[in-house]
Amino acid sequence: MIWGSSFIFIKIGVRELHPTWVAAGRIVIGALTLLALLLIAGQRLPGDRRLWGHMLLPGVVGVALPFTLFAYGEERVDSLVAGIWNATTALWVLPFAVLVFRTEKFTARAAAGLLLGFAGVLIVLGFWHDAGASSLSGQLMCGAAAACYGVSIPYLKRFVTGRDFGGTRPSGVSLAFVQTAVAALASVLAALLISGMPPAVTDLSWPVIGSVVALGVFGSGIAFALNMRVITAAGASTAAYVTYLVPVVATLLGILVLGESLHWNQPVGALIVLLGVAVAQGALSRRR
Repeated sequence: MIWGSSFIFIKIGVRELHPTWVAAGRIVIGALTLLALLLIAGQRLPGDRRLWGHMLLPGVVGVALPFTLFAYGEERVDSLVAGIWNATTALWVLPFAVLVFRTEKFTARAAAGLLLGFAGVLIVLGFWHDAGASSLSGQLMCGAAAACYGVSIPYLKRFVTGRDFGGTRPSGVSLAFVQTAVAALASVLAALLISGMPPAVTDLSWPVIGSVVALGVFGSGIAFALNMRVITAAGASTAAYVTYLVPVVATLLGILVLGESLHWNQPVGALIVLLGVAVAQGALSRRR
């Protein structure tokens, strides 16, 4: 529910804010939320240099970049379309987990699932008709954002989660805080370079302010802490299962709250993507 609702908040946020500041704002608020959770739980701030070093890639590629790409994408496409594209995350996790980070094994059935899933991607794109340059670029940005998650999730499982740093094993909240803190620095610097200073809060409407705060507290704070726990306990592939529900929630909220329209190829393509994911992930087994 948290991940799926994020897309309507992004859509509202880009009405008055540059996409880079929608991303930076939510990440900064998310980092502060996770810091508060750490302090409430009485946990120390992670200080191990190796941990912070390992979080450079997940922070930039797994948070700052995809959040920015989704915000740019939603300037061009509906929020429900972005939510549907998020469902391709699990398709990207598999090849990176197998070929790059060696955390999963690959089989012929997994390959068939990938091919089926990417056929669904083409249907979501509506490749048989001219969708317009703006719509196409927006969809490609959302697809690239999902691919970023596909890199970050297996990286975290391979190098970060379940490992000791400085003699202790960081909690899910600690790991999520370090990841978002790195992302916050990167996203703020990028926003300043790309779009300059943000507008004053007093110049923004309450719906936009509320959307960015909700994105930060829930979509970038609490959700990241929960996701890190899942990666630690169950692995990269299982963590990607959340994408099964995201397009359903995003589509319902996009239609009911924002009055967006759904074209037949979008849910059909999304179902084929999810079917491909189910086939591929059903064929996975852990390396011993």
